[in-house]
Amino acid sequence: MLESEDNLGIVIPVYNEDASILSTLEAIDSNSPVPATVYVVADTPEDTTFSVLDQFKGRRIKVEPTLNKYGRGALNAIKWGLHNAEESALLVTMADLSDDMSSLAPMWEHFAHGADVVCGSRYMKGGKQLGGPWFKSFLSRMAGLSLHYLSGLPTKDVTNSFKLYRKTVIEEIEIESSGGFEIGMEIVVKAWSLGFRVSEVPTVWRDRTEGESRFQLVAWLPRYLAWYFFCLRHAWFGRKHLRIQG
Repeated sequence: MLESEDNLGIVIPVYNEDASILSTLEAIDSNSPVPATVYVVADTPEDTTFSVLDQFKGRRIKVEPTLNKYGRGALNAIKWGLHNAEESALLVTMADLSDDMSSLAPMWEHFAHGADVVCGSRYMKGGKQLGGPWFKSFLSRMAGLSLHYLSGLPTKDVTNSFKLYRKTVIEEIEIESSGGFEIGMEIVVKAWSLGFRVSEVPTVWRDRTEGESRFQLVAWLPRYLAWYFFCLRHAWFGRKHLRIQG
């Protein structure tokens, strides 16, 4: 296990993010409302992200270069971080500073007041999305808004990866996602179906300015749809065959 006595664990999956990781860490250091350990999770020790992390020593937050042992890819890196970090609060964010770290304080406030999952929401009042492929943005917005109104899911932005989880949520559910960033959608709909408290705060998402996005819409759309209909089935017909840990 990744041992730490800090209050907040932040999981960042990386793949050669040496051009952007320091700016992301600076933003976290400036905005985190509590002490934090940042787990920078890469597939191999040769990942170029690791080569620049020494430049961030001596700051308020602690940075832990971490090797993903679940298999290659962002999904497995996120799973490894969530399963092995020991903090009671676990945040997932990206290395490209697309997520607005000024949202950390209000997310933590919701967590401190009892929320088990806090979603950074681009589609609630005060939220915003800047840049990115228009069709991907359209599908994401329609999925979030329609699922909120059709099922009662307490967030309008279910597809955003920028979420804060209580560790007990991760411990109770079995993560079945096998493709990519649909893992965030899976966790929030499963948590809600089990009775965990879900809330949201407005956030601003900006398209990455360094590197290249690896989001593959055609390949991952069926996986998002699977969790979309899972949520609707739960809302309309009650709890079905939900996999939990143990």
